[in-house]
Amino acid sequence: MQYLLLEKISKSFGEKTLFENLSLSISKGDKIALVAKNGSGKTTLLKVIAGEEAPEGENAKIHFAKGIKIAYLKQDPDLNPNDTALEAILNSDNPAIQAIQAYEMAVIDKDEIKIQQQVSIIEDLKAWDIEVRIKEILSKLKLDALDQTVSSMSGGQQKRVALAKILINEPDFLILDEPTNHLDLEMIEWLEVYLQTVNLTLFMVTHDRYFLERVCNEIIELDRGIIHTHRGNYSNYLEKKAARVANEAVVLDKTKKLYAKELTWIRRQPKARGTKAKSRVDSFDEIKAKAHAKVDDDELKIHIKAARMGSKILEAHAVQKSFGDKSILNSFSYKFKKGERVGIVGPNGAGKTTFLKLLTKDIRPDGGKVVIGDTIVFGYYTQSGMNLSQDKRVIEVIRDIAEYIPLEKGQKLTAESLLERFMFPRLQQQVYVSQLSGGEKRRLYLLTVLMENPNFLILDEPTNDLDIVTLNVLEEYLLDFPGCLIIVSHDRYFMDKLVDHMFVLKGDGEVTDFPGNYTEYRNKTKSERNNQQTKEVSAEQIEQKEVKKASYEQRKAYNRVMKEIEKLEEKKAKITESFNNPDLTPDQITDLSKKLSDINVTIEEKEELWMELAELVED
Repeated sequence: MQYLLLEKISKSFGEKTLFENLSLSISKGDKIALVAKNGSGKTTLLKVIAGEEAPEGENAKIHFAKGIKIAYLKQDPDLNPNDTALEAILNSDNPAIQAIQAYEMAVIDKDEIKIQQQVSIIEDLKAWDIEVRIKEILSKLKLDALDQTVSSMSGGQQKRVALAKILINEPDFLILDEPTNHLDLEMIEWLEVYLQTVNLTLFMVTHDRYFLERVCNEIIELDRGIIHTHRGNYSNYLEKKAARVANEAVVLDKTKKLYAKELTWIRRQPKARGTKAKSRVDSFDEIKAKAHAKVDDDELKIHIKAARMGSKILEAHAVQKSFGDKSILNSFSYKFKKGERVGIVGPNGAGKTTFLKLLTKDIRPDGGKVVIGDTIVFGYYTQSGMNLSQDKRVIEVIRDIAEYIPLEKGQKLTAESLLERFMFPRLQQQVYVSQLSGGEKRRLYLLTVLMENPNFLILDEPTNDLDIVTLNVLEEYLLDFPGCLIIVSHDRYFMDKLVDHMFVLKGDGEVTDFPGNYTEYRNKTKSERNNQQTKEVSAEQIEQKEVKKASYEQRKAYNRVMKEIEKLEEKKAKITESFNNPDLTPDQITDLSKKLSDINVTIEEKEELWMELAELVED
């Protein structure tokens, strides 16, 4: 079943054409990612599909299948600033979700009559399973302060609220713009699994390459306004793109030879030309345009000559830091060595950014000390540090820092050349900062950090808002970087490629130094968890074997459990009957609900044990 059909869609901003006569079809069950350089129009295309921007072109058509539910997750969600998180998340046209929202609000307000009314409505709608799903999603996205207003939330919290709202409503067709931004690694891994299993049709923009690998079954590349479709995941896309680029290079070489031949012919011709000659001249312009086209080449090799680094680099001696009752570091000590490449991971709120600020002395520790070597030159890319002059040209922003970066063997990398290597061609270098896209501004900000020529580079979430092409270029640059490197990133692919070991912030001030990259760390923790579960299962099996040895004890236990179940059922009946009392207070209702839930759990456990004993007794 076809969910979406785009035909001959065009979009321009001023003189810049993003895409022209673009056509696209999306069918039920497709999980498609859109890949392109920053500034190519990815977000604009999503907005056109979502109906937030009008397409251009006389014959432009956008057609959705009738009756399907569509949801759009923006990079910066539009939420009512006066709503609480709970109100924003459960704001829905779905009657079941409306009933859950009314019930939760009644509990908060301690409105006894409304609670009872909503319990009845929820039971009629059979909506308690929806409440379970809601609680699971809120738990996985770590949204627990549900009475907090949207206006008091960070951008990351608002993004998670918007994502929770969309997932709870279970749309048929989901449009996602950078869904993994502002999620910690555990959330990203959970979202991966969720989107793989649920019956959703997806069209998304993301720079997370592991996410692309595991979720998508088709990748579409928007390159110079043209759509290239690649069936399969990210690995298949890379293989097919490499083949396409190689083929383009061969065609370009042939076209250049033809252009040289035609140019020689053109120069020999007199001004007066016949019809055939005129036709050949007309086709010359087309050949010239093709001959001067560029084939993408994302490889970058820059052998940088970083500032000299002495024997003392960066040392932390028993560093302690807390905010109120929350401990960030508890007596952390470490001495950095030349050329170290360290990743920092931990859940949101664990203190990763605070950790970096302590190392750079941006904030003071509560105890211990940080010693920075005299030769250390920090380059610090922060999440909130972008402060570019909007009225300056791109090249002026970089030249204000330095005219060039020194390379090995006395060579220099000029500001213009560095910009070119990070996909700011000479023409775009004359553009004002105010005209750049959000991703292009992030890329320029990153270059202002690199242009300082640091020997100790600290990158706090550098991959947010950068496209995949830029990430590949940045990775190649960092692989050649001769100094020390610290990275905080939720991009697992980026971390795996660049770091040698990791500081794992586990909370309560505990920091573990893990000797490996992120995937190795996750594999180890999963293995430890599986081993623990195996031990627990083995212990349970041993207990079961012990039970099988004593048939007399089996029968006694069988009879005892049966009587315990009968008593529990009597208690359950009394509690259930208590709900009919109209004089119950909200606190009493909450207390009775907890008791009923506890008894149900106990009954289930006893019944499972009774069934196991019944098999043994019957044997």
